[in-house]
Amino acid sequence: MKKSTIIFLFLVVNFFSHAQVKLDSLWAIWYNESNSDSSRAQALHAISWDGYIFSHPDSGFYYAQMLYEFAYQKGLKKAMAKALKTQGVSFFIRSDYEKALEYYKLSLEINEEISEKKEIAGILHNIGLIYNNQGEYPSALKYFKRSLEISGELGNKSKIAGTLISFGNIYANQGLYPKALDYYLQCLKIYEETNDKKRLAGVMNNIGLIYMNLGDYPLSLKYYQRYLKISNEISDKSGTAYALNNIGLIYRNQGNYPVAMDYYQRSLKIREEIMDKRGIARSLNNIGSIYMYQSNYPQAIEFFKRSLEIREEISDKRGMAITLNNLGNISIQQGNFNLAIFWCERGLQTSEDINILEEQKDACDCLYEAFKALGNGNKALEYHERITIFDDSLQAEETAKKLQQMEFARQMMTDSLLMEEEKLRVQIAHEAEMRKKNRAKNVFILSAMFLLILSIGLYRRMVHNKKAKKAIENEKQRSDNLLLNILPSEIAEELKEKGRVDSRRFEMVTILFTDFKGFTQLSEKLSAEELVEEINSCFEPFDAICIKYGIEKIKTIGDSYMAAGGLPIPTDDSARNTLLAALEMTEFIKNRKLEREAEGKVCFEMRVGIHTGPVIAGIVGLSKFQYDIWGDSVNIASRMENSGEVGKVNISQATYELIKNDVSFIFQSRGKVKAKGKSDIEMWFVEKDD
Repeated sequence: MKKSTIIFLFLVVNFFSHAQVKLDSLWAIWYNESNSDSSRAQALHAISWDGYIFSHPDSGFYYAQMLYEFAYQKGLKKAMAKALKTQGVSFFIRSDYEKALEYYKLSLEINEEISEKKEIAGILHNIGLIYNNQGEYPSALKYFKRSLEISGELGNKSKIAGTLISFGNIYANQGLYPKALDYYLQCLKIYEETNDKKRLAGVMNNIGLIYMNLGDYPLSLKYYQRYLKISNEISDKSGTAYALNNIGLIYRNQGNYPVAMDYYQRSLKIREEIMDKRGIARSLNNIGSIYMYQSNYPQAIEFFKRSLEIREEISDKRGMAITLNNLGNISIQQGNFNLAIFWCERGLQTSEDINILEEQKDACDCLYEAFKALGNGNKALEYHERITIFDDSLQAEETAKKLQQMEFARQMMTDSLLMEEEKLRVQIAHEAEMRKKNRAKNVFILSAMFLLILSIGLYRRMVHNKKAKKAIENEKQRSDNLLLNILPSEIAEELKEKGRVDSRRFEMVTILFTDFKGFTQLSEKLSAEELVEEINSCFEPFDAICIKYGIEKIKTIGDSYMAAGGLPIPTDDSARNTLLAALEMTEFIKNRKLEREAEGKVCFEMRVGIHTGPVIAGIVGLSKFQYDIWGDSVNIASRMENSGEVGKVNISQATYELIKNDVSFIFQSRGKVKAKGKSDIEMWFVEKDD
């Protein structure tokens, strides 16, 4: 189980505000045709916006359409713009970002025409939120910046602060915590000036989360305690409960379990008072974790089960998966391995339903330990292989995230340099004007001083840029290395350039399969740990042999190893190199068998099969990359291995035709041999001619 989990939340302050309204009185204004057109339009806007948009966005859209049609007939452009904005919000709430963007831009066009700056600032911010939700952070920043400039012109501090928070959220999502902190502190100052305590408390929480994520617990605790104090002052029970929970999390991470327990219990009490079921479930799970860390398993189980019951009731599947895995890990600690399997199989199924890789891996870790303890080597191996796949997938996700962060940092650096160049251009123009107005001596002195300051500034900027560029290059190299552990270099480059990899047909690929004879029977004589270790002791040298001869490892399937020569870049000697690799693998297994037998240990014997022919190659999957090959040639290569003999390399007629004239090998014809699912196939045994 993970020691601690940080859930990073952000206060979202946007331009969507609404209040309870009396719909009956608004409808009365709308239906009374003696009222002015503007009064009727305002009433219909209030019905759509305050009455429906946030609770029933489809109904809000319908009434906004009524408003648009009425305003269009009456020539009320301001009301038309408001109707379009409301319709954009309707689509935003329903996560239809393309439609939301369409309506926002129509509203923006009208507001710019009638110079409604306050509305323009709000819509620009809303467009920025869409790009933020779509992960297009540079575009989001551009719209937030335009919104901030207009709000600054209007002196609207509330909207300035809201946009600053949006800036901070983007940088925090990218892991650029110092930059995020800078924006949050600017926002904090504004809310202190305006005495907006509720939003002030929310920013305190954001800052506390930043410091906790940086591992600075004293500063994080300071801001959480300020968050708690303000929430108590304004009687915000939900905020108070959340602050207490976060303070408890800090003490838990520091290992101070009694104090953490006190804060978790106080948070639970408030959440029960306000009937916050999701919060109650989280508090119960946190308290159960404390009991588990203290080895008080009966109490831990009681609280985990109470948490699970509520999470099932509200269909919080991620929470269910976490709690089920917690129960499974406690069962392992108690030595009840069958019960651990029961809990963790449920945890695995639940996390698979919502495709959460971290919780799937945690469940497989639990199941691996349980089956290993029960001596069920085959099941332990199965979950060990799944853990490896999850590790690869998580590593690939981390690589993709790093690449995205590097691209974001590159674009921010480019924008920063452009801004500096623009500032420099303006500064130079200003100095030129000053030279015209002052005497020659003063101009000379001022110019000299300006050039000196400029030189120092440019030098510092150059040093800073060099350091930043070096850091980005180092991070890119690290991400590239991670990607090359998963994919061939050519495929990795194509994936980075295009964002996808096209499947390709290769006409002449030599495919190698290995398999251990009697693996199932032999595995019963080994513990799960010994079985995994022995397979790894064989496959690691196989990987080195593949690298030596320039052939591509495709995958392992249980005790079977698959590789191929001649892709992703075809070569004339791929068949020969694949055969040399197979012979060296066979020799390695023979020598290892002698060593294991001398030590009185169980040892494997291996068959090897090779076939050459056409295949289709490409990447399998979207969330976890795997380079694989398909085609009848793969099936024939597998039949070569099945029809072979222990300690020998069995090749097909197609492979023999390619290397029959190579004096490095000795060939023994086997004639036509019956292959499973195929007609009789001409086969050959091959040895190396010493």
